[in-house]
Amino acid sequence: MNNETGTVRLHRVLRAPAKRVYKAFTDKSALERWLPPYGFTGTVHEIDVRVGGGYRMSFTNFGTGNSHSFRVEYLELVPDQRIRHTDRFDDASLPGEMLVTIELKTVSCGTDISIVQEGIPAEIPVEMCYLGWQESLAQLTRLVEPEIPDHG
Repeated sequence: MNNETGTVRLHRVLRAPAKRVYKAFTDKSALERWLPPYGFTGTVHEIDVRVGGGYRMSFTNFGTGNSHSFRVEYLELVPDQRIRHTDRFDDASLPGEMLVTIELKTVSCGTDISIVQEGIPAEIPVEMCYLGWQESLAQLTRLVEPEIPDHG
């Protein structure tokens, strides 16, 4: 069995304040909306936003109805700057723990975001992980960039 793990690195600049981007990574409804890749729906079963806390989430294939779930544990939470967490699949055939580091930096036009995901199980092709993240980040962009004033 192949025990090697993979790493993906992503970088984007978003036209949104770091506060809004950080909120998208720590808000139940936001995670359900942007994190599942295309063709999947997401459910956050429980969430506890504090170091040592985390969330459990499942992605359901809209076409087939099959789903897989995973658990996140927060290792570091620096509001509007950094999130570090572990990811662990509930499926025993996808063993091990992944480490995700999200760095947010305020720049002139919004927020510079860097994401590193390490320890991807050998059973998951890195390019599929990368593709999934690209889709998720496209949805994140659509969620955080609009400036919509409240009326009333």
